[in-house]
Amino acid sequence: MRILGVASASAAVVLGLSGSALACTISDFKAEAKCDGNKGVIVVTDTDASATPATITVYRENAGGVEKQIGQQKVTGSAQGAQVTFSENWQPKATYRVHVTAGRVDQDLQNLLTTPALACKTDSPTPTASAPSKPTPTPTTSAPAESATPTPSASASSSAPAGTVGNAPTPAAGDSNLAETGAGSNTGLIAGIAGALVVVGGGAVYFGMRRRGARGNG
Repeated sequence: MRILGVASASAAVVLGLSGSALACTISDFKAEAKCDGNKGVIVVTDTDASATPATITVYRENAGGVEKQIGQQKVTGSAQGAQVTFSENWQPKATYRVHVTAGRVDQDLQNLLTTPALACKTDSPTPTASAPSKPTPTPTTSAPAESATPTPSASASSSAPAGTVGNAPTPAAGDSNLAETGAGSNTGLIAGIAGALVVVGGGAVYFGMRRRGARGNG
């Protein structure tokens, strides 16, 4: 009987120790302030191997000791760690209180949660200086091409060799020759009238001389 009693007592102690080892404790919970992209979050991890359902409540401590509850979620722990995430756009060096209710546990985490000194970065791109746009060339009207045959200038004609000046009549000399030779429109008529007058005058002189001679002989 004594042997059975000792064995039963030993088994009870072992079971008690095992139950104590698997019991949920406040040390099974841990809270962290992290960044999810450009947003702040608070993540609570439950590593309770007994899988005791727990309720996590997070409070933000404001100035003057006033608290504000930012969220409450349920979690079932595991040896690998089960997590719950609270969306919170936390500010640097802010303080949060995390309360756990699970089985016999009904208390805050041993230490208050203090956020990092730097806030989460934003995704807004850094403005860069844009390259100056190139000006669009304006089409221009091209000047007409010069004539293939050069036009003689006055300076070129005046710089002709001295020996050829008398042989190449200038436009002025040509005009004067035309006037002297009667190439004008009235020159021929005037010349004809003058010739007729010369003939008439010569005949008159001739007949006058004959008449004088006849009178002298008589």
